[in-house]
Amino acid sequence: MFNRLEVSALPPGPRWAAQLQFWVDSEELVSEVVGEGGRGPFAEEALPADGHGPLWATGEGRRVVLGEPECTGGCCGYLSVFVQRRGGIVEWSEWQVPVDKVRPPAFHFDADQYHAELTRALTDRRWQVHTE
Repeated sequence: MFNRLEVSALPPGPRWAAQLQFWVDSEELVSEVVGEGGRGPFAEEALPADGHGPLWATGEGRRVVLGEPECTGGCCGYLSVFVQRRGGIVEWSEWQVPVDKVRPPAFHFDADQYHAELTRALTDRRWQVHTE
């Protein structure tokens, strides 16, 4: 059975630019791991308009930062994962977590669902603030 990924964006606020939330099997990942007040990556960096963001899974895996605690990752460490596509499966594994936090298990996503969700999140840019 595959895990299910959903991506949402929080609108920008006074302290941070718009940031992403990752829901895996209906659980919000960043707050589950790093705790209350933690934040996900900035939406503009993780889902750039040209579509070439770090979350896209390929056969050549890469480490992706998914979040950090309220005190910042430079203090306690970042939440990061190794993202790699293996045939029809996208795997999130080899977690690195902030100090004293519990590593999530490896997640396995259906590659079609995973990339469809990233495409949906990429094209839904309501979080973007346009200034004229």
